[in-house]
This record gives sequence, structure tokens and C-alpha cells, in this order.
Amino acid sequence: MPLVAAAAHDLTFLHDLAIVMIVAGLVTVLFHRLKQPVVLGYILAGVIIGPHTPPFPLIDNQETIHTLSQLGVIFLMFSLGLEFSLRKLKEVGATAFIAATFAILVMSLAGYTLGQAFGWSSMDSVFLGAILSISSTTIIIKALDELGLKKERFAELIFGILIVEDILAIVMIALLSGFATTGSFSARDIGVTVIKLVSFLGILLVAGLIIVPRLLNYVARFKSNEMLLVTVLGLCFGVSLLAVQLEYSVALGAFLIGAIVAEARQIVRIETLLEPVRDMFSAVFFVSIGLLINPALLLQYAVPILVITAVVIAGQIVSCSVGAFMAGHDRRVSLRVGMGLAQIGEFSFIIASLGLTLRVTSEFLYPIAVAVSALTAWTAPYLIRNSDRVAAYFDRAAPVTVKNWLDVYTRWVAGLSQREGGSFAYSLVRKWAWQIGLNLILITGVFVGAASMRRHGLVWWPDIPRGEDGVKAALWLGAMLLSLPIMIAVFRKLRALSMLLSEMSVSRAAGGENTAALRSVVANTILAAGSLGLVLVVLLLSSTILPSWKLLVVQLLIVAGSAVLLRRSFIRLYSKAQFALQETLSQPPVPRHERSPRAMPSILRAAELTTVRLEENTDAVGKLIGELRLRTLTGASIVGIQRDGASIINPGPDEELRHGDEILLLGSGTHLQDARALLTKNATALQ
Repeated sequence: MPLVAAAAHDLTFLHDLAIVMIVAGLVTVLFHRLKQPVVLGYILAGVIIGPHTPPFPLIDNQETIHTLSQLGVIFLMFSLGLEFSLRKLKEVGATAFIAATFAILVMSLAGYTLGQAFGWSSMDSVFLGAILSISSTTIIIKALDELGLKKERFAELIFGILIVEDILAIVMIALLSGFATTGSFSARDIGVTVIKLVSFLGILLVAGLIIVPRLLNYVARFKSNEMLLVTVLGLCFGVSLLAVQLEYSVALGAFLIGAIVAEARQIVRIETLLEPVRDMFSAVFFVSIGLLINPALLLQYAVPILVITAVVIAGQIVSCSVGAFMAGHDRRVSLRVGMGLAQIGEFSFIIASLGLTLRVTSEFLYPIAVAVSALTAWTAPYLIRNSDRVAAYFDRAAPVTVKNWLDVYTRWVAGLSQREGGSFAYSLVRKWAWQIGLNLILITGVFVGAASMRRHGLVWWPDIPRGEDGVKAALWLGAMLLSLPIMIAVFRKLRALSMLLSEMSVSRAAGGENTAALRSVVANTILAAGSLGLVLVVLLLSSTILPSWKLLVVQLLIVAGSAVLLRRSFIRLYSKAQFALQETLSQPPVPRHERSPRAMPSILRAAELTTVRLEENTDAVGKLIGELRLRTLTGASIVGIQRDGASIINPGPDEELRHGDEILLLGSGTHLQDARALLTKNATALQ
């Protein structure tokens, strides 16, 4: 009987997936012919085949709908991570944080006020504010992709704001869970939530940037697309599952691993392999949104839906535009950012479903959120497409005084950012301070992970000596030994930082003959204070897993002995990890227009062929074709490689050049001369 039930479930899922893909295919053709955004077609198709549309539903299994939507979110967020590298996030990080925080605060207040105006309960109003505050990452990415605007400056800023909003949404969901239970926001709960999230992000990013690019480089050596694709998908689903197990969203996990994979040298090949899979599941996701819409409920709550939709569009445009402008962008870019973020989406569904799960919100809130998301998804492509026209109209219509004031503010903020550089000493202080902060995040993550394992200790090891106290002892000792290399690194950086600060704070003119003594006092004071702070942080993090005093004394002796005997080994281990991280981040990113192996310059009429042999001391040896940027810099293309008696025809951008390779080049005479010179010059010529 169970086998029959399982077979029936499998057949139901296959039936539903087949209907979704057939309808999605028809909609793609139809909406392309009508020159309309395909996203809207997918949502409309979901409504037509969904469980709420007569005469009979083609799909009515809620479990299937949820599964399809989760798969779509994972692939869309993973592909976003591939597109938006950590370097870009660093470039727009401050701006994105300011704009996202301002927009969330404004929209949360607007949503709460609107709920109160409708006469809804305080809990419904609070959840409505949260629902309206987070823009839809998946809808915006799809719309920008279809419109061909993903490379625009305002689009990159939108990506940064979306990422910050998604991270803040994780914090918001955790806070709403506590608020729904207690009826108030606890400062302790907020602090614990933020610490756990920052620790998760820090450990995942650092460990991922050290391990994942090297793993993918190793797998890519086998020249098997199947092996590389399966490995990447395994990483994607594995990290998404890890995020869920730690009570975060699959969206966050999928995005983070995508951003990490984007730093691998094989990114060109990976994007090519994943493109059809991503397109398939993006269609599935948007159809699944339509499946959740009940047309009858839309009619019942038509007025609130239309009012909330108008508030979302107007509020997001104003708040996001003002936030981007406050961060220093000009009025044109800021307005385009605001018009690109005027909708809500997947996180709004999550927040609305959280209220239903906890049974603290009314049942009408979820369908309203879905309906508003669908309407704003319908308007999003048109707003993005016309954002440049609206910005141009604002420039023509706005009073000259207003435009001058806006320009003055933009130049003032730009001047502030230019003055941030400071001297070499100040830049060194900032660098070491950031490194110490990152190390503290990693230490926090280790101890938070150990504390979360405490409740499973007796289940995993029921015969452990001393029972619960033994579990605490094992977890604390393990966390200390794992953190010891990082703690030693923090102490070394504190010592270097204290010496630098002492020299900066006590000049020879002011100290005179006592300069050395004063500097020593300042350095020792800073080092002692920093070390004491590190000890207090460790004690605070250890509070839930500290064993009894007798065991603690023994373990302290073990930790101290390990620090003395293995100090050099720990320093070497940390240095290797730091070098690996810096090596990953220092790899030059492959330009987007170099990422298509099918692209070919239009030089065929005057084309010539020539060969170049790579000698042992040639700098091109060991580099990927994509890293050389040969076609961009010279106009010539590598169309073949003769290697050890074998021929590689039309090698891809991920092919690594080796000593002794005979390179076949295609191009005009001038192009070939430049390419030959580039292939035989040293590192400085290739930068």
C-alpha cells in the first residue's frame, strides 16, 4: 500500500510539473509575440491553471505548488549570486545599506498606518508593514534581464539594495516570531538574532571563498561538464539546506553560495551550464505565484488590494529614491533605483505565511499579499522601462533651485567619500581593525555553533562520561581548539595595532625624551585592554557551554599547552588560510562580455592565421584564456591549440594555457602583432 501511495504521489507531481512546463512554454511564445514581459504571462498562466479557477483546477496540490516555488527561488537566487560578485557588493555596500534601511523603515511605518486605517488589529498592521517593506528580488532580476538593463549602473545598485533587504528580512522574520509570541520586541532577542546571522554569513563566506574555488578548479580539470554541473548543484542545494537547518531562508543560502562560486576561475563555464536550468525553474517559480491567487478573494478585498498596491508603488519609489540619493547618488540614478524597486515578492509571502503559521494574523492577509505582489509584478517592467524617461522629465520640470540644491548635496557627499582615504597609517589602522572584526565574527560563529549543538549532545553521544557536564566540556574544548589559531591571530594584530596607534598618538615633538616610554605605556594599555576584551567575549560566548570548574581547569591547561606547543603551526595555518582568501579575491574578474564563448569579432573578411609557441618563461603559461582578455585587448582570437600531438579546436575561455602550446590566432595583421606581443610579455604588460 505505501508503494501505491508513493507511486500516486510521483504521478501527481509529474502531472503538475508537465502542466506547468507546457503552459509556461506556450506563454513564453505568446508574450514574446505580443512584446510583453514574460513574467506577467507566467503569473497569469498560474492563475488560469490554479486550484481557484473554474471550471476545474489543473493543479490543486499545495505541496506540489510549494515544492515548485522553492526550487524556483533556489535557482533564481543562486543565479543572482553568480551575477553579483562580492566585489560589486563591496562597491555598493554602504550605499545599499543606507538605501535599504531607509526604505524598510519608511514602508514598515506606512504599512502599519495603512492597516490601522483599515481598522485591522495591531498584529495584522505590524505584519502588513513588514510585508510591504521588502522588494522582490526574483521579479526585479527577471524584469531587468528581459529588458537588457542588468549591466546599467542603477541596476547594480538595485542588486545591492535587494541583497541588503534580503539579509534584513531574515532579521525581521526572527523578530516578528518573537513579537508574535510575546507581543513586544526584546533587545536581547534582536542582539542574539543579529549575532547569529553575522556569524553565519562570516563563517560561510570565509570558508567558502577558501574552499569552493579550489574545489571547482580541481573538478574542472577532468573536463567533464556533467561532473562540474553536478558539483555546483550539490553546493547550491547543500548550502541552501544548511541555511534552512539554521532557521534561515533557502534564498539567503542559495545567494551566498552563488556569490562564492562567482569567484571561481571556472565561472564562464558554470554560467553556460546553469543557464537552461535557471530559465526552467524561473518559469516554474512565477507560475507558482499565480497558482496561489484566488480570483474570488481578489474581488472581495479589491479596495484594500488596490490601495495597498498604490501605497507600495508610490512608497517604494519615494523611499528608495530618497535613500539612494541620501547615500550620494545623483537624482537620475536615484529615481531609476526607486522605480526599479516598486514591488513586493517572495519574502512578503514568507512573512505573511509566518503570521498564519503562528496563528496571530487574519486569514485574508496572505492572499492580499499575493495579489499585491502580482499587481506590482505586472507594473514593475513598465516602471523600469520608463524610469529613464521619468528621470528626464523630472530634470526638465523641476525648479532650477531644487536641482541646484540636489546637485550641491551630491557633490558634497562625493567629496566626503574622496576624503575618506586619509594617510597610509590610517588606512593600515582601518585594515587591521576590519581583520580583527572579521576574526571576532569567526570566533563568535564557532561558539554559537557549539552552543546550538548542546541540546543534541546526549542524543548523539548518550554514553558520554559525566552526562550533560561532559557534553559541555567536549563542546567548549572543541570550540576553543578550533578558535585558537584565530585568537592567536587577533592577539598578534592587536599588538601590531597598539604599536601603530602609540606612534600616531605620541609624537616626538610632544614626548621629547620620554617619547619611547610614553609610546610603550600607550601600546601596552591598548594591548591589555584589547586582550581583556577578547577574554570577555570568549567568556560571554561560552556562558551556555562552560563545564564544571574541575573540568574547566583541566581544559584550560590543555588549551594553554596547545597554544604554547603548536603556536607556530597555528600561525602557519592561519597565514595559509589568509593567503588563500586573498588569492581568491585578488583574481581579476572576467568581464561579462568575455563570458560568452560563442562571441566572435567581425574580422572574417580580412582574417589571417598565425601561430605562437608559449615558452617556459612566458607569463601566459598557467592562465585561462578568459583571464588573458586577449580578444578585448588586441582584437585577435585563439581558435586552436596544438598540445602534445593533440588539437583543441575553438577552445573555451576556461582553457588553461601550458608550456609548449602552439597557439593558433585569428585576426587582422595588426591584431595578430598585438596578440603576439601580449602573449610573450611579462606580468606588467598583461595588467
